[in-house]
Amino acid sequence: MPDARLLLRAALASVVLGLAILRADPAAARLTQAELARVAVAPGPQARVPLDLVFLDATRGRSLRLVEAIGGRPTLLLPVDYTCGNVCDPMLSMSGDALAATGLAAGRDYSLVLVGLDPRDDAAAARHMLDQDLNLPAIAGRVSALVGDEAAVRRLTGALGYGFVRDPGTDSIAHPAAALLLTPEGRVARILSPLALNGRDLRLAMVEASEGRVGGLGDRLALLCYGFDAARGIYTPLIQRILSVAAGATVIALALLILYLSRRPRLAP
Repeated sequence: MPDARLLLRAALASVVLGLAILRADPAAARLTQAELARVAVAPGPQARVPLDLVFLDATRGRSLRLVEAIGGRPTLLLPVDYTCGNVCDPMLSMSGDALAATGLAAGRDYSLVLVGLDPRDDAAAARHMLDQDLNLPAIAGRVSALVGDEAAVRRLTGALGYGFVRDPGTDSIAHPAAALLLTPEGRVARILSPLALNGRDLRLAMVEASEGRVGGLGDRLALLCYGFDAARGIYTPLIQRILSVAAGATVIALALLILYLSRRPRLAP
């Protein structure tokens, strides 16, 4: 649905840019319309992260390949500016709340990976953001907060179709307020808005991205009745599908009842 994707891209970009405008001095902002147009998320149909890319993981103090950070689990990937106190702080905080509300276990059912967009930010800046904005015992210690050089960052964001630009007037980065949900193999499954996440939608997205490896039968049945609304970034009921499932269940129940009654011993007169 290209129209829905365009609406989502526009919404995500406008959120972060709108907040940046509120923060910045209008006279200092020097981004052109052409530069602002590059601030968007537009992954290709088979977009995936380069699993061989190596970053420094600030939480572990060692180099880490993306394949290790993902760990064969569905992964919520958040590109952030570690020194941004404007949009990235609530993005991380609300993502953490939504992840905790899924009922899934960090490090077992899913991975959370942060990637710094500014190569000037070091591991200390990444740890500071985590300490300030991810005060959740169930997740803390199970997050990969990655920092890397410009070449690594550009290769990753280029593969994901994630566009951002630096604003020299404010020395900040204009970037979409977007999270990318990856399959266990590193393919982009969904683009989500961290500023609108809730536990139910994120759990369904994780179950869908895991291709049956996460969640239970109830989650998979729920996915039969819910579809992802890309324009709104949430899972919504599919009425036609719900009615079809209900009708099918009714037919099966009637067939079982008829079978039971046909085999039931008749009472003697």
